[in-house]
Amino acid sequence: MERKQGEVDHLERPSPLTDKERVMIQDSWAKVYQNCEEAGVAILVRLFVNFPSSKLYFSQFKHIEDTEELEHSSQLRKHAQRVMNALNTLVENIDDSEKVASVLKLVGKAHALKHKVDPVYFKILSGVILEVLGEEYPEVMTPEVGAAWTKLLATVCSGIKAIYEEVGWTQQSTSSG
Repeated sequence: MERKQGEVDHLERPSPLTDKERVMIQDSWAKVYQNCEEAGVAILVRLFVNFPSSKLYFSQFKHIEDTEELEHSSQLRKHAQRVMNALNTLVENIDDSEKVASVLKLVGKAHALKHKVDPVYFKILSGVILEVLGEEYPEVMTPEVGAAWTKLLATVCSGIKAIYEEVGWTQQSTSSG
């Protein structure tokens, strides 16, 4: 999980999405969401394979090493569906800042207080989402569309980070990963 200094800086200070970027995100998402189960599973499997420490938060499948077994895990598939549904809600309501804020609050509070997930994993997941969508949907994820998604996911990370701070998140020990 080593990162070069500045590698995720674009996720720190998001700029507002333009109308054109919003449309590009919604249009590209419509194509991705047609295969939401497959895309969600691909994203989570990539996360867990490339960042094995992220699996430690999931008691149901944290000991599964085999990629194919992970792909078929009903618990992984359920979580993938939740991730994709949350993203869908964000994209569908991209113009409704109150709805976006309420989704981020719900996700942020659950992951901070209930699941105790280090917020760095939201940045990591954002990178994995961009990577998988770029590979699986190259005709849709042009550089311009990818840049719009990067801004959206930066906004998500920033919003969730703010919720973590609001609930008094303190850095947990990561020595188990």
